[in-house]
Amino acid sequence: MVDVPWGKFPTLAADREARRWLQFLANIGRAPNTIDAYGRAVEGHLRFCAAEGAEPLDAKADTVAAWVGEMLERTPVRPRQEGATRASPGLANATVQQRLVAVRSFYEFLVEDGLRERNPVRRGQAGRRGRRPKRGLVRRIEQAPWLPTEADWQRILEAARAEPLRNRLMVSLAYDGALRREELVQLSGDDFDPAYRLIRLRAETTKSRRSREVAYGKATGRLFMAYLAERRSSVGRAGGPLLRSVSNRNPGGPLGVSSWSKIVERLSRTSGVDRLSTHTFRHLRLTDLARADWTIDPIAQYAGHRDLTTTMRYIHLSGRELAARFHRANAALHADRERLLARCLVGVDLADGSSELPAVSHRSV
Repeated sequence: MVDVPWGKFPTLAADREARRWLQFLANIGRAPNTIDAYGRAVEGHLRFCAAEGAEPLDAKADTVAAWVGEMLERTPVRPRQEGATRASPGLANATVQQRLVAVRSFYEFLVEDGLRERNPVRRGQAGRRGRRPKRGLVRRIEQAPWLPTEADWQRILEAARAEPLRNRLMVSLAYDGALRREELVQLSGDDFDPAYRLIRLRAETTKSRRSREVAYGKATGRLFMAYLAERRSSVGRAGGPLLRSVSNRNPGGPLGVSSWSKIVERLSRTSGVDRLSTHTFRHLRLTDLARADWTIDPIAQYAGHRDLTTTMRYIHLSGRELAARFHRANAALHADRERLLARCLVGVDLADGSSELPAVSHRSV
């Protein structure tokens, strides 16, 4: 049986059915981050039900709606990022959507066990075969991911130059490989193929549980070799995780995702790029692949996405880039139209006295 940190979810842990549900998810191999996020979501929902005097086995759709309304009006604990806008004062749309998914999963578990007749969390459905789409409880707001400008990117890299060698390597790997936090910190030296500058991401370290290969550039390769030499001098030729801690509390131990988050937060403060996050490097890399005219399928493979819709949300070309592509396409289309229209000039005298006589029959015109 997989261990679950029940201390994080005291209300959930005290509820027999909720505890069975979360243990079930852990046992079937859901990622620790998923267990944490789902546990926190259902913990909040159960607390709301207790305050309203509602039991999960008997909760109706109006109880779920009241919980959603409370989330939409709740005062955010964390300050919003500069430049971020939101229609309501409550939690972000993405946060509400994620919590609804978790609570829907919990109630679905109760339905499958025969403890409830229906799931009170309505599921949205796409319109197919002429049917009208069915909206979920909360309309999903799709926002393009934020990307740094070229000036922002230069400031980020300038701030990274002052970081230790390990941190500079992490920045470079996060961008080149479009790596998630968990994928980055769980890299092993054995995952690297320096001859071809490739990294093999093991299935157990990826979100989709599918292995894949990503590439890295020459600058990253040099940082990698330099870090290996530095690492040998401090922890020897130890195998296992590549990135090691140098703190006094955990010298030589594996680096965790929180350490990478703190490094990026420091880069954000130093560079003055307030919206920088650990995911920014991934967004930027995938967008740069699109700028280099990669098609959607190879980009999805590089990102490790199962669904192309997810890849499309990651790729964010600027208006200037879209306009340039439009004008290139329009110029090619215009030239083709002109060639076709030229067939109408058969026998027409031009201003210089010449006659345009294309090699086509009158029947073809």
